[in-house]
Amino acid sequence: MFAVKRVYDPPSPHDGVRILVDRLWPRGLTKEAAAIDDWVKEVAPSNELRNWFHANVERWDDFLARYAKELQTPPARDAMAALRGRAKHGRVTLLFSSKETDRNNATALAAFLADG
Repeated sequence: MFAVKRVYDPPSPHDGVRILVDRLWPRGLTKEAAAIDDWVKEVAPSNELRNWFHANVERWDDFLARYAKELQTPPARDAMAALRGRAKHGRVTLLFSSKETDRNNATALAAFLADG
């Protein structure tokens, strides 16, 4: 089971394993405050895709298509398999830093992971 949460929100015992899925470390957040268990950069969108999307979040559908293509590369595909394996043992919370809570890479990633 995958959950999605903003990394700046307080950790909860219900989060299970907390995994940061951004390419960059969140601004102004210490490792202790983030309380992450792992940081999986391999499933984060490329810098080019991230910058392109942040310039206009109305490009959501195009972002999803481009992100899905990036996730087919071997490092991302292997990391996704590992995330699915972790989810077999309990809740995995995918952490993101964007202010956009509905349209972000973690939300997209959770959907891709659920689709198998």
